[in-house]
Amino acid sequence: MDPDTPPEPEGPAARHLPVMLEECLAYLAPAPGKTLLDATLGLGGHAVELLRRVGPEGRLLGVDQDPEALRRAETRLRAACAEWGWAECPFATARSNFRFLFQALGELGVRQVDGVLLDLGVSSMQLDLPERGFSFRASGPLDMRMDPDAELSAADLVNTTAEEELANLLWKYGEERYSRRIARRVVERRRTAPLVTTQDLVDAVWGAYPPGERHGRLHPATRTFQALRIVVNDELGALENTLAGIYRYLAPGGRVVALSYHSLEDRIVKRAFEYLAGRCRCPPEFPMCNCGAQARVTLLTRKPVGPTEAEIAVNPRARSARLRAVERLPDPP
Repeated sequence: MDPDTPPEPEGPAARHLPVMLEECLAYLAPAPGKTLLDATLGLGGHAVELLRRVGPEGRLLGVDQDPEALRRAETRLRAACAEWGWAECPFATARSNFRFLFQALGELGVRQVDGVLLDLGVSSMQLDLPERGFSFRASGPLDMRMDPDAELSAADLVNTTAEEELANLLWKYGEERYSRRIARRVVERRRTAPLVTTQDLVDAVWGAYPPGERHGRLHPATRTFQALRIVVNDELGALENTLAGIYRYLAPGGRVVALSYHSLEDRIVKRAFEYLAGRCRCPPEFPMCNCGAQARVTLLTRKPVGPTEAEIAVNPRARSARLRAVERLPDPP
């Protein structure tokens, strides 16, 4: 049996390329002397170009919860500064989940920034390392923790969660229509032996899928892996917390750019940005607004911006990316 039939090419061309780089730069509008924050640093692909544009008189801050990503990004940024001939490299990093972004900024001695980039989801490095357990394309431990020191792993989740709850998680966070069949198959398999590798989970999902739907555009395990990764890392909760207060750390005229990779993320970003732009969240039957909606930002993107066909051809992982951006309004007199 060959359960893994990738729908898009893999290899160097698909790895470590910053998604929608030109669009991110256009909406963030980095300029010399600015202070920018890459809140999901990853391997530093976006960060290098942001640092280049703020120049030696500016400052770049990077936050990531993955220590290996931080190490690689720092090495990349130092090499870039040396290549540009800068005497100093004006960047600082902090290891943190962006849920605690504001504490991280405090530790870096920063009160306001001129721009924030949120490149959501899993990084190329995490996908490409089988030992991290994020990908169904190569067997590795069933892990999926972005912070390797976190307690809950994907193996813990699939081996201890009740069948009905597991099915609900796959539906809610993966929008997986065969969630109940998959949960049933997982529970059946773990009665014999726990699922400990990504291949164990792939086999369970493959067996639960109708044979006629195993070779579609998406691999059958795609949505299951997405759902478990989101739950293990509480990605949506972290995103909601961050967006709720992010404007407080923006200088007037400062911008936030968010790159999301599935509808659940994009929906949260859209609603948060609309609320910050003054859209009321109260039910229509309420006689007056009591949600505190107040225009603090202006929307730079009324609809999400997607990648070009040319970018998708070079970097298939950009295919599902959606960009939204806002700009903080001036403080009232």
